[in-house]
Amino acid sequence: MTDFHVYGLGNALVDIEIEIDIEELSHLGVEKGIMTLIDEARHHELLNKVQGKQHQRACGGSAANTTIAVAQLGGNSFYSCRIGNDETGDFYYTDLHNEGVMTNLANTSREEGITGKCLVMITPDADRSMNTFLGITSELTESLLDYEVLAKSQYLYIEGYLAASPTAVDTSVKAINKARELSVPVAFSLSDTSMVQFCREGIDALLEGGVDLLFCNEAEALAYTGSETISEACEALKKIAKQFVITLGAKGSLAFDGNDYHDIKAYKVEAIDTNGAGDLFAGAFLFSLTHGLPVTSAGAIASFASAKLVTSFGPRLNQQHLIEVRAEVRAEVNKYVGKND
Repeated sequence: MTDFHVYGLGNALVDIEIEIDIEELSHLGVEKGIMTLIDEARHHELLNKVQGKQHQRACGGSAANTTIAVAQLGGNSFYSCRIGNDETGDFYYTDLHNEGVMTNLANTSREEGITGKCLVMITPDADRSMNTFLGITSELTESLLDYEVLAKSQYLYIEGYLAASPTAVDTSVKAINKARELSVPVAFSLSDTSMVQFCREGIDALLEGGVDLLFCNEAEALAYTGSETISEACEALKKIAKQFVITLGAKGSLAFDGNDYHDIKAYKVEAIDTNGAGDLFAGAFLFSLTHGLPVTSAGAIASFASAKLVTSFGPRLNQQHLIEVRAEVRAEVNKYVGKND
């Protein structure tokens, strides 16, 4: 019997969201729409230049957002990560704990070091441009893994951002191999085109041997497979993933369940902040699968949840949106049960 629906492994970053116009983004020298790794000096430089614009901060990291989504929807999730012995680390641990995610941090002594931070710049077109200082999270070692918990989990979920750190790649490969030994399915997200372009060796190492479920968006799918069309990309992705989901923005998403393709509709909303939308999509999708729903229902719930998220600021659902998403989950459950009575 499993105790956890999802075991996540990823970076521990405190997100600092900042509303900014496109012209100022360019003036700051920030590349729009992708994640850029920066050092501590650049982090402080940018932070000083945008003082007064900070919107909010929240514990984050892509896989953290996904495990939080699972917990918000009523699932049990666990997150392995690394934080420093500083105020930012204190905030991270408290925020993650308050979201109902269990973690290795409760039983791990924190070493001296700086907790990772991510300046998330939100432009009026709802796009997010991320500037990430990894800090101590780049030193993600095997000692942070809990194989007893992994053995009791339905999925291991790993973010592609870990490809930026050789240490994190090594640890992730060990986690993947252990999951296979334990017959725990592995889910993986390509995370960002910057990872595909600049950390290809790490991505390839993480995908060696294939995965059970892959998440990516259209740009990531095309970039990773070197394809010109989604149909070409799908054929290539079949060779590395038993199942996959490609999000297509306003066009919805395309899911492959191992046998058939399924078009998942998008919801028309007025987006103001897309930060965390892909992470939430993955979390809602995994929550649905681990609660016995088929890929079609999982896609519908994930699409609805991410559509709600982008209509407000922040990387996670607010209480009103959470109520609406939970109602959508119940509707999909009833629909599925009705079909199978």
